[in-house]
Amino acid sequence: MKIRRKWLKDLASIVFSVYYLFSAEQADEKVRKVRGLLTVEHLRVSWQKSTTPYLSFLTRILRPKLMRYPPRAIRIPRPAESSYKDPVNAWLYFDGPLSALTHHTKLVLDIPGGGYVAMNPRHHDDKLLTWAGKLGIPVLSLDYRKAPEFPYPYALNECYDVYHTVIATRGRCVGLAGSSTPRVILTGDSAGGNFATGVILMILQSTMSDVQSWQGQENLPVPEGLILIYPSLDMNIGNWMSDDQMSLIQDHRTRKRNKNILRRKSEDYYKLTPETPCPSDDEDQTTTSLFPLSGEDANSDRTKSKPSQKSSTTAEPDLLSPLTVAHQTATLTSSKPRLLKTRLAMSSMISYFNDRILTPEMMRAMIILYIGPHIRPDFSTDFLLSPVLAPEALLAKFPKTYFLTGERDPLVDDTVIFAGRLRQAKHNLFVQRKELGLLKSKEEFDEKDHVQVTLIPGISHGFLQFVSVFPEGWGHIYRCSRWMEDVFEAGPSISNYSRSPSLSFSRGVENHRHHRRVPTESSGDEDRPLEMSSSIPREPSSGSARDQNSDDNSTAAPQQQQQQQQQQKPGGSIRRGKARMKPGLGRERSLVSLASEDDLLGRRMKGLAGGLMGMVGNGEGTA
Repeated sequence: MKIRRKWLKDLASIVFSVYYLFSAEQADEKVRKVRGLLTVEHLRVSWQKSTTPYLSFLTRILRPKLMRYPPRAIRIPRPAESSYKDPVNAWLYFDGPLSALTHHTKLVLDIPGGGYVAMNPRHHDDKLLTWAGKLGIPVLSLDYRKAPEFPYPYALNECYDVYHTVIATRGRCVGLAGSSTPRVILTGDSAGGNFATGVILMILQSTMSDVQSWQGQENLPVPEGLILIYPSLDMNIGNWMSDDQMSLIQDHRTRKRNKNILRRKSEDYYKLTPETPCPSDDEDQTTTSLFPLSGEDANSDRTKSKPSQKSSTTAEPDLLSPLTVAHQTATLTSSKPRLLKTRLAMSSMISYFNDRILTPEMMRAMIILYIGPHIRPDFSTDFLLSPVLAPEALLAKFPKTYFLTGERDPLVDDTVIFAGRLRQAKHNLFVQRKELGLLKSKEEFDEKDHVQVTLIPGISHGFLQFVSVFPEGWGHIYRCSRWMEDVFEAGPSISNYSRSPSLSFSRGVENHRHHRRVPTESSGDEDRPLEMSSSIPREPSSGSARDQNSDDNSTAAPQQQQQQQQQQKPGGSIRRGKARMKPGLGRERSLVSLASEDDLLGRRMKGLAGGLMGMVGNGEGTA
């Protein structure tokens, strides 16, 4: 039914919603037809109903009074290094006048979910108003651009740019005083959890590449905490889980918390065969099958039960001699069936394919719309698209991470697997530091200092979106606010120990790679020659003939004269501000075509070693 008038469309949505609450069969048939032909409009209309006038009015009546001041729409400018110039829209939740923001040095940066294609911060008012009202600190929620109009990685770069601007301006972009670098906690739910995790990976990746330090920039500090609420962390929709993924879920340290998930995976088979006896709950097997011992296993058990056979010469004829059919039959009939592990464990997306909120076809549609028709990502290696694939070196540097997910969520495996990988990376780093003598020998690893996972039994995806009809959701929102208080009270995380108290970001360099880039079908990068950036000392008046002459004769000029030339303008005046930088920090980027791989490696090693050894020559400056 096509209704053009908006007020009539909103009223009809309420009427039909009430009707389908009582007509369950008609509702199932309608949902099946709509999901069979999903479009962007279907996804947006179904998920953005909470902002319709009637539902919004009902929600405000049922919601307790949380803040005296309404949310404010603001725009965050892009950093000078960004490839984009248009600002990012956001909503600021703060229970106080704007003038009171100057007294705060803490900030919660929230990235709301919406399946990559829908919803804005106002659809998450319940949790955002609660956090801002209870904590008394500003909460900045981003209204990033949605797919398919802005496919991957546009929204991810938007989130990264906002965090970069907040740190570079010391919070002045949102109204803070700017006297010190703000302490930031990053949060995200559903698709926002993917973006929040991707932002941290981009920050850590940039700090490990040393590109920013070569170009006179300080590294971005990692947020002090990360809170992920039913996050989407894997774009690979598979039927079966790998052995590595199952080992993370079966870890003895998390077996008690993952008990219901393990039971669900073991019951997938028995739901199809109710007559088959199921194993008891105290079994350590995750997914099992009832089969008798095979001939090889029977031989091994029989050999173990006869310790008197010590001579290999006497045992060898028994092993080589073929067993008779009668003996095999007697072995099978006399042996007790034993539970054997199977490698087949269904993923949560397939186990809960009948979920009313998030179905496989909806997930498939969201992924296709988010990636777009022209981008060619590698689903097996692109960890900014699927954070569960992130390398352990980056995971070991993550801040303390909290997870909140329902046990019946189709994305619960993403939470459990990623939390397991984080725990594993943190533990391996702990062992390495202990072996090097950096930690006390009696100190023990406590996973609660790094990862905390909370699984809500019997709950599916998006349970914080409808707390008006799910009162238990308020307790989980308050739980997240307590996590934020714990992070701020604990102080900077281990990842931020090297953080400088005063960060000064260079704004004169705009040509370095600042964003996540992906190859497209129309890109010509693959046909271009091999190129790299080389760093050379420059003067403030870039582009003049004096710059080129001074670069060519830099080795012959005295060091004091070179410093004076770097601070002098073409007109003879002294340049202020950026002219106070140390010599060698000003850098340009030039593209040099390399003839071979040896040339690339040689230049790279020379550039790395030159700054450490004080080598200056052939147009290269000290780092």
